[in-house]
Amino acid sequence: MVKIKKGDESMHKIDLEKYEIRTDMAIDLTEKDKKTYKPQTYNKNGVKVSWIKLEENNDIGKKPGNYLTLEFDDVTDDDAKKNVSKVFKEELYNMLLKSGFNKKTKTLVIGLGNPKSTPDALGPLVSEKILVTKHFFDMGLSVEDKFSCVSAFYPGVTGTTGIETSDLISGVKSISNPDLIIVIDALASSSISRVNKSIQVSDAGISPGSGIGNKRKEISKETLKTPVIAIGVPTVTSASVIVSDTINYMLKNYAYNKKILNSKALKLVSKPINYLNKDVNASNDDKKTFLGLVGLLSKEELTSLTYEVLTPIGYNLMVTPKEVDFIIEKLSDVISYGINNSLHEI
Repeated sequence: MVKIKKGDESMHKIDLEKYEIRTDMAIDLTEKDKKTYKPQTYNKNGVKVSWIKLEENNDIGKKPGNYLTLEFDDVTDDDAKKNVSKVFKEELYNMLLKSGFNKKTKTLVIGLGNPKSTPDALGPLVSEKILVTKHFFDMGLSVEDKFSCVSAFYPGVTGTTGIETSDLISGVKSISNPDLIIVIDALASSSISRVNKSIQVSDAGISPGSGIGNKRKEISKETLKTPVIAIGVPTVTSASVIVSDTINYMLKNYAYNKKILNSKALKLVSKPINYLNKDVNASNDDKKTFLGLVGLLSKEELTSLTYEVLTPIGYNLMVTPKEVDFIIEKLSDVISYGINNSLHEI
């Protein structure tokens, strides 16, 4: 329970249990408590790479397993896309090795999502770009050693097929009999900065639609009896997250501008500066001066408050950037490159 107080008088209460902030990203949850969850983080060619292993009964509600997150600024530029693709391939291969992958492994790649809805079309787009070879192996043809046995498909969504996605996957799995399953899906994030600018890879499986409150049957090693690697990109976030993040950015901007007023050197800088990269934070006094009682709320409390305000009136929309169609195409290139070059030596 969060209370906003003025003196000793309680002015408002927020029941956090009623308002679950939706996110599929483990890093959104673990970064709140870095003492308990200690990620292995490093920078590789400008891409921030974070590895974390979650144990059973963790208090963030995520399945136990290895979680890899890549964060980057851009994939729309060709050079930037090549750089992110290379880093993603190297880190994905490390995750595959943890699942016992080798060139004799038979892999099934599954693109989850709705190809008719751009923010949800990542999985189908990637599956169409996978280099499939299983039919060559099935026909007994001589296949070069650099290629492994790979098949791919996308099952569509339950609203279109009328069949539970996990049931379709189980049926295909019983026919193709893979040793490893890779699923790709669009995710939701509770941070604006990660939308279309991060990739999560996990060996803990996935629950399609969970980030937007439409949770389907789990796709994991436990349900399919086959190791599952889940790859996802957050393509949407909620309006409540955008509002709360904007308020926190306003406080950061306020602190930075206040520092400029007190610095003769910074006054001479005329071009716009990304203040988010600066080591400045508003003090509690500044927060209260600028935003009153709301300014004293933590990020989690502020997001919960905006969720409480917007949800009952139907305005807590799921939002995606206007250029999402262009970005999704680029991200599908990045992920398909990483998968193809990890499963095959090409």
